[in-house]
Amino acid sequence: MKLAFIIDRLEDIKISKDSSYAMMREAALRHHQIYVLHQEDVIWRDNAVISFARALTMDEKVTQAGHWYHSGETQALPLQAFDAVLMRKDPPFNMEYIYSTYLLELAEKQGARIINSPRGIRDFNEKLAITKFPQFIPPTLVTRKEALILEFLQQHQDIILKPLDSMGGASIFRVHAADHNINVIIETMTHYGMRTIMVQRYIPEIIQGDKRILMIAGKPVPYALARIPKPGETRGNLNTGGTGVVQPLSLRDKAIAETLGPELSQQGLMLVGLDVIGDSLTEINVTSPTGMQEIHRQTGFDAAAEMIDAIEEMVRGITCQ
Repeated sequence: MKLAFIIDRLEDIKISKDSSYAMMREAALRHHQIYVLHQEDVIWRDNAVISFARALTMDEKVTQAGHWYHSGETQALPLQAFDAVLMRKDPPFNMEYIYSTYLLELAEKQGARIINSPRGIRDFNEKLAITKFPQFIPPTLVTRKEALILEFLQQHQDIILKPLDSMGGASIFRVHAADHNINVIIETMTHYGMRTIMVQRYIPEIIQGDKRILMIAGKPVPYALARIPKPGETRGNLNTGGTGVVQPLSLRDKAIAETLGPELSQQGLMLVGLDVIGDSLTEINVTSPTGMQEIHRQTGFDAAAEMIDAIEEMVRGITCQ
């Protein structure tokens, strides 16, 4: 197969934890051809969606300088020239991201196979998408009105405020009813009532970890990566100092995953990361979910191999039609 990965800059990839790296490594081991491109490398020209892609050869050993790849010359290729194109650009999910999904959707109409579906990515805002499954979520408010946030705070006493377009725990605030900075936090988060945010009741089970459940082709990986916050921290994200501990899925985890699986598959979302705190679904990550390498190191379960299996099966199925 010829696989194209739309990713962030290669020099910024942390190969010890990056799931895109794990998938590229697995694909290379199977002798598939790997190409990389960046968000700005997808353009519309001459009535077609064109990509400026580079072939990637992965080194068998990483040098002391951290070099792990060799890239070829840039080639102008239509996205349908690849067997699959994996959209793995990290958020923020801003207007440039949306423009990329428009271009990728046009490429789909010209025969390209995009993972995850551009329309699916747009429809499943990583914070708001949980509202499609209210039976699994904590008490939640989505608004930019200060009075409603204050009312929610008085009701629940301990709440979390988060923007709708960030990642990695950025700009998340925990607020108590007795906090003297409530008003300024709300003003900052909502840009004085100009930006909609999500507000949720604080879930004390966060001390046991913010669980990442990977979904591949509608089915859950049997282990969750519980990201446990460091002392004094509310966020469990690994980039904020959290510790990743892999554990088997609980019965509640399985119920959430099995309920969401068919809907995710129907929307063309092959690789998804569900975030669960305690028994509550808190986010649905569809842009560039990670956690594969931590799960592999601690259990031996190879989610990257499962993902490449799923892509191979998809391509075989299309070829046989």
